[in-house]
Amino acid sequence: MKPLDQLSVKIFADGADLPGMLEMYRTPFIKGFTTNPTLMNKAGIRDYRAFARQVLDAIPDRPISFEVFSDDFAEMGRQAREIAGWGQNVYVKIPITNTRREPAYDLVHTLSHAGVKVNVTALMTLEQVRDVGCAVAGGAPSCVSMFAGRIADTGRDPVPMMATAVEMLQVAPEAELIWASPRELLNIFHAESVGCHIITVTNDILKKLAIVGKDLADYSLDTVKMFFDDASEAGFDL
Repeated sequence: MKPLDQLSVKIFADGADLPGMLEMYRTPFIKGFTTNPTLMNKAGIRDYRAFARQVLDAIPDRPISFEVFSDDFAEMGRQAREIAGWGQNVYVKIPITNTRREPAYDLVHTLSHAGVKVNVTALMTLEQVRDVGCAVAGGAPSCVSMFAGRIADTGRDPVPMMATAVEMLQVAPEAELIWASPRELLNIFHAESVGCHIITVTNDILKKLAIVGKDLADYSLDTVKMFFDDASEAGFDL
C-alpha cells in the first residue's frame, strides 16, 4: 500500500459545505473540488451564483466543478458558458443525458471545442465512456465522471470497468477519468491500481485517512476497547 503522497491518482474533495471545503483546501493532498445540485440542496444553499463566487474567491487555484441544472440542452449550454466564465479553474458538469434519456454528446462536443472545460457526469456504462471520449477528443481539458460507487451498489464490480474506461479514454488525451461516488476509503487504492486519474471523496471518507496502514492488531484492540467503554457508559447489567 503506497503512502498518500506517493499516489498517482489525484484526490478531489466532494461536497458543498464551504467550511468543510476550506478545511480540505488547507490539506496539500487535496488537488481539486467537485460539487453538485444535490449536495448544494442538502447544504441549504439557495443562491447558486453567490455560493459559487464565495467558493472561487476562497479557492482560486485548484480545479472546481459546478453543475448545470436545466433539463433543456440549449439552456444547459447557456448556463455552462456563464459558469465557465467564473474562473479559469472552473469545470462545468454536464449530465450524460437529460431526464428524458436524450444523450448530451452534441452539447458536450460543442462546449468542449469552444474552450469550455467540461466534466461529464453520471456515467455508468462503457458505451457512455466511449461516446464521451469521442465528443471531447481534440477539445479543451475535460473530466469524465464514472459513478463507480453506484455501479458497485448494483452488485457489479466497478474495478474492471474502470480499468477498461481508462483505456477507452486514450482517444482523448486531454480527458481525465474520475472515480466518482466512492463508498469506502479502499476505493482510493482501487482507483490507483487501474490508473484512474482522479477520485472524488467526501469529507466523511477523507476523515479515515489517518488510519491508512494502521496495524490491524492494534485496530482490533481499539475496537474491543470501544465496545467495552460503550457498554460501561451505557451501564449495562445482567
